[in-house]
Amino acid sequence: MSPVWSLGVGLLLLLLWVRHRGLEAVLVHHRWVFVCLFLLPLSILFDVYYQLRAWAVWRLHSAPRQHAQRVRHIQAQVREWKNEGSKRYMCTGRPGWLTVSLRVGKYKKIHKNIMINLMDVLEVDSERQVVRVEPLVTMGQLTAHLNPMGWTIPVVPELDDLTVGGLIMGTGIESSSHIYGLFQHTCVAYELVLADGSLVRCSPTENSDLFYAVPWSCGTLGFLVAAEIKMIPAKKYIKIHYEPVRGLQKICAKFTEESRKKENSFVEGLLYSLEEAVIMTGVLTDEAEQSKINRIGNYYKPWFFKHVEKYLKADRTGIEYIPSRHYYHRHTRSIFWELQDIIPFGNNPVFRYLFGWMVPPKISLLKLTQGEAIRKLYEQHHVVQDMLVPMRSLEKSIQTFHVDLNVYPLWLCPFILPNNPGMVHPKGDEAELYVDIGAYGEPKRKQFEARASMRQMEKFVRSVHGFQMLYADCYMTREEFWDMFDGSLYHKLREQMNCKDAFPEVYDKICKAARH
Repeated sequence: MSPVWSLGVGLLLLLLWVRHRGLEAVLVHHRWVFVCLFLLPLSILFDVYYQLRAWAVWRLHSAPRQHAQRVRHIQAQVREWKNEGSKRYMCTGRPGWLTVSLRVGKYKKIHKNIMINLMDVLEVDSERQVVRVEPLVTMGQLTAHLNPMGWTIPVVPELDDLTVGGLIMGTGIESSSHIYGLFQHTCVAYELVLADGSLVRCSPTENSDLFYAVPWSCGTLGFLVAAEIKMIPAKKYIKIHYEPVRGLQKICAKFTEESRKKENSFVEGLLYSLEEAVIMTGVLTDEAEQSKINRIGNYYKPWFFKHVEKYLKADRTGIEYIPSRHYYHRHTRSIFWELQDIIPFGNNPVFRYLFGWMVPPKISLLKLTQGEAIRKLYEQHHVVQDMLVPMRSLEKSIQTFHVDLNVYPLWLCPFILPNNPGMVHPKGDEAELYVDIGAYGEPKRKQFEARASMRQMEKFVRSVHGFQMLYADCYMTREEFWDMFDGSLYHKLREQMNCKDAFPEVYDKICKAARH
């Protein structure tokens, strides 16, 4: 039988099976079929298009010349909104399914959509050690652009498709954040189009109130059109030390100890159960032992969290040298550990060698094709949350996650939180060490109920003066939300800049209790 006939027969049998089971049942219970046959090839096409586009822009140097023209077009759209009577709120025209957040924002259907097609690296200033970028530049795009020049940014949030705009208007973190802080703390200036159509630049010394109010504002103070981010010299490898630790108290003590060491360029923990974890520390280096180099980003390699788990199961420490860009995007191929719920056999060696080059599917495409049944299923039986709590509350926080969610692995990432103005800062007058606890997966807690369980979690996080990342589902009331976040500077600027008629309040934009 020829290959064409084999393919035809295979497709026919697949269609008959789908018809027998029902399309919705297949998409819910056998989603891997749809993902492997359709979303993975589409994701490759997406990547090829954007890589070719970025290459063309770089070769032709067209981005800087076109940037001013694109910004003027955004200003014209805002002024048109004003001339129409400012009857409804504005928001970016980027489709909601293109964002990495799993939240479905329905506000775009009723707000005035402002088209913002800004996705290019504008300038690399080696003398100032600053890169100027547009808001839709992704982390994968930025590291690919900077690393060959010998540069990187201090905080490279994990997933390839995270955008600069999302990381500023929301937040971003990485295992270097115990030194540099959150993504926003590595930015030196923002450029925004405001509600009156004006273009404003802000920095710690120029329009400083706006500079400190923009992070976490979720696009409710203006439209970000450019950002300047610090750069640091890149090195070839990250020397990683893996150390399994058992016992919750020992885990917390070891993680806190390593997070306070400035000689560690990177600190990360993966908690595989309440009493078992692997703590990883890393340093930048240009030299490596050839026998210990692990190119973990290669498509045929085991998923990173599974690779790390081997050290726990073998109960041994280890040292590896991972190429820098592979390290920065080490969780991308498995979307941390979310992909194991979508493609259960995705880490199987046969699948990795044959189809691993197509992984991961684009999160945006997963959202676009999930359907109402899958969305409701995920909402009620799946959790994707990052809670930022003081390091001194780590042990109590992990116990709370265990009781309320019972999701493993948990991601532990330390960060220093400076006492800057804005929505998020420590309770005291000094910078404080915090930790991001990331929970991604299906809760194993009996009788888990999404709203009740998450409200309990949110209450605990508020009680320790912690914060919830705003990309995730938020169930707080307005009063509870502003108890968690400091809204004094934010509300002051919304009054001064006449934002109240132009943009919804951040709570109304992201919280389930307020969303339309």
